[in-house]
Amino acid sequence: MKIAFLTPEYPHALTTKSGGIGTSIANLGKALAALGHEILVIVYGQKEDTEFMDQEVQVHAVKNIKMKGLSWYFTRKKIQNRINKLVQENKIDIVEAPDWTGITSFMKLQCPLVIRENGSDTYFCYLDNRKVKWINKLHERKALKNADGIISVSHFTGELTDALMGLKSDFTVIPNGIDARLFHKRNIQSSDTLAILYFGSLIRKKGLLELPAIFNQVIVQFPNATLKLIGKDVPDIISGNPSTWAMMQPLFSKEALKQVTYLGGVEYSEIKSHIEDAAVCVFPSFAEAFPVSWLEAMAMKKAIVASNIGWATEMITDGQTGFLVHPTDHHDFAAKIVRLLEEPELRFQFGESARKKIEEDFDNIVIARKSILLYESILNKRK
Repeated sequence: MKIAFLTPEYPHALTTKSGGIGTSIANLGKALAALGHEILVIVYGQKEDTEFMDQEVQVHAVKNIKMKGLSWYFTRKKIQNRINKLVQENKIDIVEAPDWTGITSFMKLQCPLVIRENGSDTYFCYLDNRKVKWINKLHERKALKNADGIISVSHFTGELTDALMGLKSDFTVIPNGIDARLFHKRNIQSSDTLAILYFGSLIRKKGLLELPAIFNQVIVQFPNATLKLIGKDVPDIISGNPSTWAMMQPLFSKEALKQVTYLGGVEYSEIKSHIEDAAVCVFPSFAEAFPVSWLEAMAMKKAIVASNIGWATEMITDGQTGFLVHPTDHHDFAAKIVRLLEEPELRFQFGESARKKIEEDFDNIVIARKSILLYESILNKRK
């Protein structure tokens, strides 16, 4: 099968910066290629029109068309024409696109289209208690209505998206995955480590403004505990402050701030070593769909304390593969971290269970096979 992914981001040195969606597509594309399928990625919003190979994956970079008030229309037409030409050249059987901003709205493609719900702007604005731009919601709803099939990375994301869009879509749940072979624990961790790690964007919706209050309580019981933060510093859309990290610093106690290290963004290849050094990984997020960062920590047998909102219970079983706590419950969140710092054996048990969960349910090959079954069912309907 010849499968194309349309995306605003893809992790490669020749593309602009990428986040979770890009990582998910790269993971899935390479797994599908390993199963013998031909994979093509069309990544828009790039500096120039170009083509290159990323191992087995052919990447088409597309530069957006700039025209005041009509950029969205002409860029969509450009992408539509590129895809249809590739279909005519027998290089694409089916296209998958994300729900974010409804890029495929008003496109007329000559092959089936699948939308994968990794979280639309409408979805994230709702979870973040912000008003969504009407134009984004219009495009996102129209794209979903026009799709031949819909994948949601979690039941929570699919059901909430339907409710927000006023749809009753027949979505299929296929979670994000990772290559479990690339994320494995290499060294035997010292049982007395007190290192706590957060990795991901520094942004309000991921609970970063809650983390100082949580760590302040941890440091009272473990003065030698450390907190390491890794990720891009994002402007705060609500207050207008250009730096979430700057907003966080005054929220730490004087004693706690001395134990915090912020590394900024690091190369993706370096993330594994930082995860490996941690005793506990923390994710106090308010808004996710099915975060790859959580999967990476689970694959490396890390004890996790994370948000208990929506999607979380589809990833982590509370008390078995990690602890789930509401981000605003600072006392309980801190208490769970403290318990894991106190009990190395419990950290070990959580880590082993989490790794098993990854191998059984969230490995790339497992996810790729589920995706292929859906693609085949859609293509068969077209025959």
